[in-house]
Amino acid sequence: MRRWTPAVILIAAGLVGGVPMIVSGSVVGGVLVLAAFVLFGVLISPPAFPRSVTDADARAAQATDGRPIIYWRPGCPYCLRMRTVLARKAGRYHWVDIWSDPAAAASVRAVADGNETVPTVVTPERSYVNPSPRLVQNLH
Repeated sequence: MRRWTPAVILIAAGLVGGVPMIVSGSVVGGVLVLAAFVLFGVLISPPAFPRSVTDADARAAQATDGRPIIYWRPGCPYCLRMRTVLARKAGRYHWVDIWSDPAAAASVRAVADGNETVPTVVTPERSYVNPSPRLVQNLH
């Protein structure tokens, strides 16, 4: 459930802000507020990202294919930016949700000075904590 919390909060905020506006007669404004919050809630929800794998599976796959591992978590605006910029090429990376895999969170802490800073990108040669999406595009 923790993975869904940011998305649920945004959708609830949209309901709290938009529905009273609609009821009071400001239908267009209320619908726009509600739509904006729901859209952003959907964008940061776990399904908006490629299927997450475990840290162990990603590391094993990386050993054979060399593709970068992107550690992320739901609700992270920097992860959303990364996912948006990578767009259709997002499937070329191994995505690991640190909230659903404690070993993944530990891997991020190991390269991010004890913090769970995401996105963190790990290649066979180097680790990058909160890199620009453009840098990640050029890694593979």
